[in-house]
Amino acid sequence: MEPLLNAGLRAALTGDVVYADVRVVSPHRYEHLAVRNGEASALTSSNRAGIGVRVRTKLAWGFATANELDEATARAVARKAVRAAQAAGRTSRTPLVVTEEQGPENGRYESPVGLDPFEVDRAEKLQLLTDTERALHVHPSVKSGHAQFQAWREVKWFASSEGVRYRSSITHVGAGIDATAVSGGEVQRRSAPTSFGGDYRQAGWEFVRDLDLPSLAPTVGREAVALLTAPVCPTSTTTLVLASDQLALQVHESVGHATELDRILGMEAGYAGTSFLSVTDRTKLRYGSEAMNIVADATEPGGLGTFAWDDEGVPAQRTTLVDHGRLVGFLTSRETAAAIGQRHSGATVRADSFHRGPLIRMTNIDLLPGDHSFAELLEGVKDGVYLATNRSWSIDDKRLNFQFGTEAGWRIHNGELAGLVRNPIYAGMTPKFWASMDEVGDASTWHLWGVPNCGKGQPSQVARVGHGAPAARFRGVSLRGR
Repeated sequence: MEPLLNAGLRAALTGDVVYADVRVVSPHRYEHLAVRNGEASALTSSNRAGIGVRVRTKLAWGFATANELDEATARAVARKAVRAAQAAGRTSRTPLVVTEEQGPENGRYESPVGLDPFEVDRAEKLQLLTDTERALHVHPSVKSGHAQFQAWREVKWFASSEGVRYRSSITHVGAGIDATAVSGGEVQRRSAPTSFGGDYRQAGWEFVRDLDLPSLAPTVGREAVALLTAPVCPTSTTTLVLASDQLALQVHESVGHATELDRILGMEAGYAGTSFLSVTDRTKLRYGSEAMNIVADATEPGGLGTFAWDDEGVPAQRTTLVDHGRLVGFLTSRETAAAIGQRHSGATVRADSFHRGPLIRMTNIDLLPGDHSFAELLEGVKDGVYLATNRSWSIDDKRLNFQFGTEAGWRIHNGELAGLVRNPIYAGMTPKFWASMDEVGDASTWHLWGVPNCGKGQPSQVARVGHGAPAARFRGVSLRGR
């Protein structure tokens, strides 16, 4: 790919262009297999490649892309990116400033893979899904069972006019199951390891095999059936204990997106809103209780947000976002970091493939564990509810007011779990909610979850990100059933 990178850079560095980078992706592979009610419902495989060139003048960025891989195309794409930057510069009056960074001259990164998911026989993968889906049907009221597997591989070459060059090969895999039970007008769904496709990791087929979905399936089916006749979740202001998977979603929506600096600066406002945070909140805003510690860690082994260098060539790093409840950091790019006076980018810039321009994305946004066992989180709760597995979410365009529903809840009575409740929904305001967190679970309750479907940008991009979260307890939360 070196001739393509060089051709793109030479063609881009003309006129008033002060910077250029070229990304070649070949291949970008994807496979999706699914079984529903005994039959294959998805047999998808794709393999694509292409080139993206980004340039910067003193006033504006330009980006262009194509899906042919030859030197003539690389030069044509570069010239188109230059024209785009020049056109954008006509409406700009403020010079662009970026941070000075040191990237690799010949970097290499390959994510660890035990069993290559694209080399495992498709029949073997479908057999696992078929056996798992069959095991969900524990009762006639289970009307739909679903088991799915997904895998991605992106091999990327990057070169910039600042001398940064690297090659990376990253493989992501995951799988999940769900059962839908129906009785009369009542419909209930239960998922595992969590909802929205299951759990995902930077790994190989061995991760899917070790999920042991066939063993999880009967419990998932039985809980879906039990929820049909479970009492409706009571309406009250009460104590909640959130399971790790639900707390990961809470971190994603009310912390991860809210701390993206392009949102805070108003650069990302059209598609998914801005943020309730401001630049001056850093080091001053009380985001939550003293028990709240959140980091963005692109170096974490196995995370979907793990890499060696971002799509600006900046080395991966671990950044503290919230320290003992106080906001101390943002997710930044070279441009946004410079805009607020920081010396370096937080290395959070990624594109979902060659055909999109890079923008700020979450890496692995983790709530660090505390020192309480799950039993200790329940202790002292006279009357409360334990919630697990997201079912629905709604949050305003400033990431401030939210309402989340979960698939299942269990009453907590005198420090013990005391039976299922259905259709729980909790609501709150971001800082007040996090301020109510009085105990955080220890490492035994903590799990690194893979989220494969984070949307952002115009045109829309879908990123795969990670969230490590323990279980945790929250006091005085608004809860209702439906």
